[in-house]
Amino acid sequence: MKKRTGYTIFRVVALVLVVLSLVAPLLWMVAASFKTNVDIYDSSKALVFTPTLGNYDTVFQQANYLQFVFNSLWVAFAATVLSLLLGVPAAYSMSRFNMKKSALVVLMARVIPGVSLLVPWYYVFSNLQMVGGFGVLILSHMFVSLPLIVYIMMGYFDGLPEELEEAALVDGLTHIGAFRRITLPLSVPGIATAGILSFIFSWNNFMFALVLSGANTKTLPVAIFDFVGYASIDWGGLMAATTVVTLPIMIIALFVQKYIVSGLTAGATKG
Repeated sequence: MKKRTGYTIFRVVALVLVVLSLVAPLLWMVAASFKTNVDIYDSSKALVFTPTLGNYDTVFQQANYLQFVFNSLWVAFAATVLSLLLGVPAAYSMSRFNMKKSALVVLMARVIPGVSLLVPWYYVFSNLQMVGGFGVLILSHMFVSLPLIVYIMMGYFDGLPEELEEAALVDGLTHIGAFRRITLPLSVPGIATAGILSFIFSWNNFMFALVLSGANTKTLPVAIFDFVGYASIDWGGLMAATTVVTLPIMIIALFVQKYIVSGLTAGATKG
């Protein structure tokens, strides 16, 4: 009993420390977004201070952040939808027809750092006069989203029983018909999981948008740097802008976490 009690206490303490290490920076960021720059530098006002909405006024009025919010939503949504349209059928084909070489290519694309392709991408897209537009941002984000979706859905399709599709083929359906009528409805949880994760990764993507976006197509992660100058940093505005970027995706993840977990584990437990 003493060993079990000690182990329980150790787990609780470790869990509290991990949670605090993850949550404390977020709480400091949100608190700093309601402070003036003077209060942020004043350690005596770390917990007790007079809140202000001036930083958010700066973000939404002076920095035109509503346009950047729309840019991020559009790029993330378009990249996710296009990646799903291409990735789900590809993952099904690789799973059902044992296309190991194609799966290896997808895995390599998943492992290769995207930053290593930025220079050749910039060279190619600049010659095509696409740099600065939404098209090049969506294509670059699909480089991350598409392998992720294929990787998740392959595991999900591997876990679905093939007997249902074989019965559909016996009844006269083609492989496409069996996929559309049988497999696709059963894979909705996996598709939702892949889509949510793809949207989150695209929303948070910084490097591609930094190099390939233009003045009117900047996404929120890039727009944050408007508050960083050569001589000084507007910490209040920077924290408010970062909160605008972070909180929406955290709220989404909070509400859909059970679907993400169920979708990620379903492919490993079925079959």
